[in-house]
Amino acid sequence: MLTHMPITKNKWLLWVFLSATLISLKSDLLAQSRADTTFKVFQFPANQIPRIDGNPSDWSMVPSNYIIGIDQLVDDNNNYPSPDSSTLDVKVKVGWVEGLNRLYFLYEAEDNFWHFNETGLKNDTYEVVVDADLSGGPLIDRFHPNKRLDKWDAYFSFHGVHAQNYHIFTPPVGKDWTLAWGPQSWIKELPYANAAYSYDFKHGESGNLILEFWITPFDYAGPEGPERAVESVLYENKLIGLAWAVLDYDEGGKQDGFWNLSDEHTMYGQASELVMFQLMPLESDLRPAIEANWDFIVIDMDRRKVAFKDQSYGEITSWHWDFGDGTTSDEQHPIHSYDKPGLYVVVLHIEGPDGSDRLSKVWDVAIR
Repeated sequence: MLTHMPITKNKWLLWVFLSATLISLKSDLLAQSRADTTFKVFQFPANQIPRIDGNPSDWSMVPSNYIIGIDQLVDDNNNYPSPDSSTLDVKVKVGWVEGLNRLYFLYEAEDNFWHFNETGLKNDTYEVVVDADLSGGPLIDRFHPNKRLDKWDAYFSFHGVHAQNYHIFTPPVGKDWTLAWGPQSWIKELPYANAAYSYDFKHGESGNLILEFWITPFDYAGPEGPERAVESVLYENKLIGLAWAVLDYDEGGKQDGFWNLSDEHTMYGQASELVMFQLMPLESDLRPAIEANWDFIVIDMDRRKVAFKDQSYGEITSWHWDFGDGTTSDEQHPIHSYDKPGLYVVVLHIEGPDGSDRLSKVWDVAIR
């Protein structure tokens, strides 16, 4: 009989290895926009998760090379001149936290005319599209490959299901913070998303806006609600599809710009036209030089066989495992069979040129 322990925040790193490999292979085959570019997603330490309050100070630790400015945006339809930072300037940072399937965003914008006095779509907008499992392909009803399908069947069975589009209003006044484009409006609410703004201008005025938010990307998000939803699993070095557009309206509701991070205007409905982003490891200055960490999976409960995986950080020259039953191992990734049932205290000791560390887990390894 094959069984395992409950999932910890790191256990996915053991179990998604094969899927990660397949996704990496598939990503080479997808026709992603800007094939020569991979943007970076900053990893926040688990004890410094950004607070969603409209105060960007939590983001001060993010290096400047993570900033994606308005100079990266284009209009491939040539309907508008290139963005002019003297009239509209935009800076975006994207983050993630190991163990949470969330993407965090800091959107900072300065506009010479903020438009947000209408109840519909005519609102200065930050439009985000995410395809975190790189499934690719169309994601909105009118791009459905089966043109014989009824429009509403396509909308409710297909639109936003495998990749999601958020029309985020900047700012929202008298309306919800975003349109989650599709029949699954539940994805824009807690516990799947959250947002906060900071600004002091009125409609028609100039000024600065700060928007902090996080969203949960989904491999499957149906209209029936979260009961059948499948969150996209985020892990270190994973590649995801992500892009955004900035829609600028001026006096009278005239659209003054529609600029995209993707080279393709239709990225709003085509996941294969998104841009590659990589979920980065922690920056070296945010963690100790050497740090012990490990995880495990019970691969055969009947034989009491356990596979241990070293997940330590740093330059390591030796490993020493104490399995809690009087036996030890100096392998990096040992497999151990216990003779008796029990609750075991397992300890990993590591050493390297920068020092030593240990991690003990008390009774995590339970064998019957």
